Amino acid sequence: MLLIVGHVMRAHGIRGEVLVHPRTDEPALRFAVGSTLVVEPAVAGLPGTLTVEEARPHSGELIVTFAEITDRNTAELAKSAVLNVDSAEVPAPEDPDEFLDHQLVGLDVVTVGGEPLGKVTRIDHAPSSDLLVVRMPDGRTGLIPFVSAIVPEVDVPGGRIVVDPPGGLFDL
Repeated sequence: MLLIVGHVMRAHGIRGEVLVHPRTDEPALRFAVGSTLVVEPAVAGLPGTLTVEEARPHSGELIVTFAEITDRNTAELAKSAVLNVDSAEVPAPEDPDEFLDHQLVGLDVVTVGGEPLGKVTRIDHAPSSDLLVVRMPDGRTGLIPFVSAIVPEVDVPGGRIVVDPPGGLFDL
């Protein structure tokens, strides 16, 4: 599974640099010199992978030099390119109560009583708390706040998340 770590906003200067909006908690790690990023979906005129030669912060974004982008014309082609890493290359968090989004997507969601509620389709990162977006058996979408009071157990190896939803959470 590919994980988005940033996207190219525009070309920067005449030497092939690009301005990148990072979409990762660890931009220094993901855009370290020598890192290889996958361009997915493919962009005409760009190779499928880009190797970071240099990255530096700039007004909340990054100015990045890739080995494969050597001039302004190629940098212009990269505009709006989505930059990804393979999830297999991302180590699991050391904190047992911290999870990466891709670890949770696809897990079954059940109540503390064992009633199936559906499957996690994605994680929405809201200002107050993360939300598990769950596709329910009847086709509806449920949003479950990802807080310990409502989600007492996450069993990634077992493929399930146990929730204790308050009454009315799915009544809308």
